[in-house]
Amino acid sequence: MKNLFFAVLMISLPGMLWAQRPKSGEIESLKIAFFTQKLDLSPEEAKVFWPIYNDMQAEQNALRKERFQKMISFKKTTEIDNLSDSQIQSLISSEFEMRQKDLNLEKKYYNKLKSSLPIKTVGKFYRAQEAFKRELLDRFKGRPRN
Repeated sequence: MKNLFFAVLMISLPGMLWAQRPKSGEIESLKIAFFTQKLDLSPEEAKVFWPIYNDMQAEQNALRKERFQKMISFKKTTEIDNLSDSQIQSLISSEFEMRQKDLNLEKKYYNKLKSSLPIKTVGKFYRAQEAFKRELLDRFKGRPRN
C-alpha cells in the first residue's frame, strides 16, 4: 500500500507543481500591473515608456530563445571529458557572448529610456524590475511578501 501511495504521489506531484506555477502570460500581466503601480507614470510618460518596454521585452525574449537553443546543445553533451579543448573553449566563449549581448541590450534600452524619460523614472523602473523578481521568487516559493 505504501508503495502504491508513493507511486501515485510521484506521478501526480509534477502535475500539481506545474499547475501552481504561473504561466508566462500571467507573469507578464502581473509585471505590467506591478510596474504601473511602482512607476506611477503620467499619461505622457506612459505613452513613451510602454512602447520602449515592449520593444525591450521582445528583444530580450529573442535573446533568451537563442540562449535556450545553445543550452540544449550543451546539455546533449554527456561528458565534458569527451569534448576537445577547442569545443570546451567554444562553449564557454559562446556563453560569454550571450552575456555580452544581454549587457549590450540592457545598455541600449537604458539609453533609450534615459533620453525619453526623467532619470528618476528610469531609476524607479530598474528598482521595480528587481523588486518584481524578488516578488515572483517569493510567490513561487510560497512565501508572502512583507
